[in-house]
Amino acid sequence: MGTFKIEGGHRLSGEITPQGAKNEALQILCAVLLTPEEVTITNIPDIIDINKLIALLKDLGVKVAKTGKGSYTFKADDINLDYLQSDDFKRDGRGLRGSIMLVGPLLARFGKGYIPKPGGDKIGRRRLDTHFEGFINLGAKFRYNKEEYFYGVEADKLKGTYMLLDEASVTGTANIVMAAVLAEGETTIYNAACEPYLQQLCKMLNRMGAKISGVGSNMLIIEGVAALGGTEHRMLPDMIEIGSWIGLAAMTRSELTIKDVSWDDLGQIPTVFQKLGIRLERRGDDIYIPAHKDGYEIQNYIDGSIMTIADAPWPGMTPDLLSIILVMATQARGEVVIHQKMFESRLFFVDKLLDMGAKIILCDPHRATVIGHDFKSTLKATTMTSPDIRAGVSLLIAALSAKGTSTIHNIEQIDRGYENIDERLRAIGAKIERV
Repeated sequence: MGTFKIEGGHRLSGEITPQGAKNEALQILCAVLLTPEEVTITNIPDIIDINKLIALLKDLGVKVAKTGKGSYTFKADDINLDYLQSDDFKRDGRGLRGSIMLVGPLLARFGKGYIPKPGGDKIGRRRLDTHFEGFINLGAKFRYNKEEYFYGVEADKLKGTYMLLDEASVTGTANIVMAAVLAEGETTIYNAACEPYLQQLCKMLNRMGAKISGVGSNMLIIEGVAALGGTEHRMLPDMIEIGSWIGLAAMTRSELTIKDVSWDDLGQIPTVFQKLGIRLERRGDDIYIPAHKDGYEIQNYIDGSIMTIADAPWPGMTPDLLSIILVMATQARGEVVIHQKMFESRLFFVDKLLDMGAKIILCDPHRATVIGHDFKSTLKATTMTSPDIRAGVSLLIAALSAKGTSTIHNIEQIDRGYENIDERLRAIGAKIERV
């Protein structure tokens, strides 16, 4: 189990460039299975979860070639479907949440898709019903082996249909879209997710020959086609990492420039940070954050009541940044309620912040009230363990602002989502060591 040692209390400065988007990569990489032709993808992040998925694709028979930093070609012209029933697949697929999105393209192109019950972050229940109900609506037969926790769907030919999703699941929508593009006839998906990463997938599929309309809305209309061709695609920058660096700049009162953020794809993220009192300046496609030497003040609602920051499906606030916002609020002027609606365990890292001296009331598994210190009392260094990717980075940011040297164990969780994070932080002045 890896460990970070962090000497906190130092001001940072300089520029940092976000990696390619992890959540987009998980969708885009699975989509290469939809065609036997070559697909080139660039700006792929070099992180554990993405590398695991690339390894799974190789084991399935996809020809993978690395052509440069973050750049790969994929050719799925000789897929080994027997691998889907192997013990190796049942073991390796279980270790990656994103492996569920292999099912849609396999079902569409080969008439069958199997997956072990995926693992991933310990952030609460994330059900798969939306995925499989969508496949069943398209005409697939579903089966589940309770002894092995193994899911399967099979169909001679998928048929387009109308469906109203029970939740606007991003991965569920992506999976159903990838199945529907090769289905016979027209498919309408209402209450579809419309996150920028899902839009990226749809745009890529259209370049491959798919016929998807309504991209960016919650109603997608897909006219099935007989086959898809190759294409080139570049990942967006990771919006969660961008938000993380905004939080880092605020907590350490540092002057930072975040490069090439694809500002127009950030939605409400800049606005929410501004509500917390963070001053952001748009410089071309960069975000400039001045040193907040006098701190930052959380806004109240217009009637003077305490603000609530809550997650919601896009274009609402992404749940992946609420832990960053919670940490930032510990040093703000004012109070805020953090309402994590979508996952019931994502606030359970606040006990570590309490150990560091933060003032937080955990109201229930979904809500926490934070009373800011206004930097009048700094957080204190401590030893902690990263419970998941986002909480781990939030604790890292807290440690970088704290007085003294902190230790964070289980940093493999952080490495699953952030590329060479210690090297990149050292480049802007952080005192962090991997041991």
